[in-house]
Amino acid sequence: MPKPFQFNASDVKVDKCETVFQGFFRMDKLWLSHPRFDGGTMPTYTRELFLRGDATCVLPYDPVRDEVVLLEQFRPGALGREQSPWLLELVAGMNEPGEVPEEVARREAEEEAGLAFSRLEKICDYLVSPGGTTEMVHLFGGCVSTEGAGGVFGLDHENEDILCHVFAADEAIRMIKDGRINNAAAIIALQWLALNRPRLRQEWLL
Repeated sequence: MPKPFQFNASDVKVDKCETVFQGFFRMDKLWLSHPRFDGGTMPTYTRELFLRGDATCVLPYDPVRDEVVLLEQFRPGALGREQSPWLLELVAGMNEPGEVPEEVARREAEEEAGLAFSRLEKICDYLVSPGGTTEMVHLFGGCVSTEGAGGVFGLDHENEDILCHVFAADEAIRMIKDGRINNAAAIIALQWLALNRPRLRQEWLL
């Protein structure tokens, strides 16, 4: 069997690209072809691609109190399901041109939760849903003090209405198991915390 990643972006032929929607987000339609694993070539086919841009998400964690900060806000993508469309999520924001993810993390922590990180640790980068969107998430854990944390935040001109909660780390992790937290960034970050809590409670206190 051949090894993975025998092809790269230069093997993809885009015959045509047409923007079919431009609003708050953008949608392109692509006509493309590429090699097949059996040695042939895929006939030209079409795909719609949601161009959203990259985002940065951060799990604020207090290693002294063993607490995390999670944000509750309305998400229209959760409508129509048997759950509330108000979700518990991480501090998060879209990366602006020229910004590095660490800058986005610090800006959004102040805007969405009134927090300042004393340190940031990279968790991972991941593609949200590469079958249909370009979005990449840059995921971090951030060291904070949760003393006095909580309250209502958000920017009116961005139509944000955010309720900042403080939870014991154990409770937040339990919310993955019982389904109260079901968005990818929060699940990945809290599972990372579950694996790394003993180390973080030593290293982040130095």
